[in-house]
Amino acid sequence: MDSIFLQILNGLDKGAAYALIALGLTLVFGTLGVVNFAHGALFMLGAFCAVSLQSILTISKKVRDESITFFEAYKETPYLELWWGDTGTMIIDWAVPLSILMAIPLMLLIGLIMERGLIRHFYSRPHADQILVTFGLAIVLQELIKYYFGANPIPTPPPDIVAGSAAVGAWLGLGDNVVYPWWRLIYFLFSMLIIAAVFAFLHLTTFGMVVRAGMHDRETVGLLGINVEKRFTIVFGIAAVVAGLAGVMYAPILPPDYHMGMDFLVLSFVVVVVGGMGSLGGAVAAGFLLGILQSVASMNEVKSLLPGIDQIIIYLVAVVILLVRPRGLMGRKGVAED
Repeated sequence: MDSIFLQILNGLDKGAAYALIALGLTLVFGTLGVVNFAHGALFMLGAFCAVSLQSILTISKKVRDESITFFEAYKETPYLELWWGDTGTMIIDWAVPLSILMAIPLMLLIGLIMERGLIRHFYSRPHADQILVTFGLAIVLQELIKYYFGANPIPTPPPDIVAGSAAVGAWLGLGDNVVYPWWRLIYFLFSMLIIAAVFAFLHLTTFGMVVRAGMHDRETVGLLGINVEKRFTIVFGIAAVVAGLAGVMYAPILPPDYHMGMDFLVLSFVVVVVGGMGSLGGAVAAGFLLGILQSVASMNEVKSLLPGIDQIIIYLVAVVILLVRPRGLMGRKGVAED
């Protein structure tokens, strides 16, 4: 039971990543009707925002190591530590959370440039054209990351204060043997906060209500004198920010590399289809469902009975759900059926 509980926790934080990426994908498809295969690259760029800020904060110079007295020895010391001492050390330690402040405006700008410079020209084109051009953009972005950061994963540690594990078992009365990494718990809570913020924005603000109305009937909303296109551009930027924040906070869990976006993109598209094309709630529900199923299937007890099941469980479940419900769990009639 302890192992199953831990796998459920693993599934929740993995499902949170799927849900955040799928949420942005669904938001773009529901508003703009665009199948954006570059969305996984936005997740990757978010992760490399954390890598970049960590690199900036750790720019260093060689100073003499006073702890060695037998001969002159030098060590690399970050400028922040030289200038601000312990305060500089703390800033470096909190590089990942601080990178959120850099990622929000940067990812918003990237999203707006992508939509205005490229995506807008493919609104009326077939989905096959959209997939080809956005997939090509994703390859360009990942090759740029590979050129500047290299091909190897780059460790990006969380703050020391949350680097250990939490006694989850003791909290729930399951015993002291059940522990779970603090950062994974923080990632899950952060994901829930972002998901709640997106839904609150869409349902509780006038801007969001107009966007939702435009998702259902763009022409009627346009006839009311509302600039729907401008609002949809902003929504694309918001979707880019959501993907970027998901990547920033996932960096300590999975060291970023240039192909991590593609790895998550394929699974996230399966999540979108299973949840129902155009359904935001379906994308979130399917993300957590498939994340938990994948984690449970990775248990040794399960793999000993069904070898390789952890690699195909998501696709098997997708096939079953789409056979029973062709529109997905919460898909709307008429979406992506033309």
